Amino acid sequence: MTVMKKEEQIGFHKGAINTLLKERQEMVRIITVIDQLLKAHASGLQQLGIKIGKTEEKKLEKALD
Repeated sequence: MTVMKKEEQIGFHKGAINTLLKERQEMVRIITVIDQLLKAHASGLQQLGIKIGKTEEKKLEKALD
């Protein structure tokens, strides 16, 4: 088994942290877009006179919190 030098290990972990932070930022961006779309569709249904059931409304509220 190959043993990495301390400097290599430090670089490896720093690189992993940077990559994971960027992935997390992208995931937050995607979730924000999804939340906006959920709100828009719920609003669209309400404008059409369709009432969202209490179960669906609670699910939506919980998802957006």
